[in-house]
Amino acid sequence: MSIALLANVLTIILCMAVLVQSVRMMKSLRTVKDGALTQVVEALQVATVQARAVLSDMKHTLGTDCARHAQLVERARELRDELSLMTGIADSAAERIVNAVSLANAQRSPSEGEAAATAEAEAIAEAVAAMAEAA
Repeated sequence: MSIALLANVLTIILCMAVLVQSVRMMKSLRTVKDGALTQVVEALQVATVQARAVLSDMKHTLGTDCARHAQLVERARELRDELSLMTGIADSAAERIVNAVSLANAQRSPSEGEAAATAEAEAIAEAVAAMAEAA
C-alpha cells in the first residue's frame, strides 16, 4: 500500500465524518427553527416590553415620591428649628422664674419663707412641666 492510497482512504473517512456531523447539525437547526427559537424570541420580546413598562412606572413613582418626601423633610427641619427656639425661650423663662423666686425668698422672713417656698417650688415645677409638654 502506497502512501498516496493511505492518504486518500484517510481523507475519505474524514469526509464521511464531516458529512455525518453536517446532517446532525442540519436536523438540530431545523428543530430550533421550527419551534423553540420562535418561542424563545417571543418570550424575550414580552419580557422586554414588561421590563420597560416597570422601569417607566418606577421612574415616574420615584420622581413624584422623592419630590414629596423632600418637601416633608424640609417642613420637618423647619419645625425642628422652631421647636428648638421655643425650648430655648421656655428654658430662659424658667430660669428667670427660679431667680425671681430665690430673690423673693431671700427677702421674706424664715418661717414665712419655708411655706411660701414650698408652694412656689411646686408651682414652678408644674409650670416647667407644662412648658416641656408644650414644646
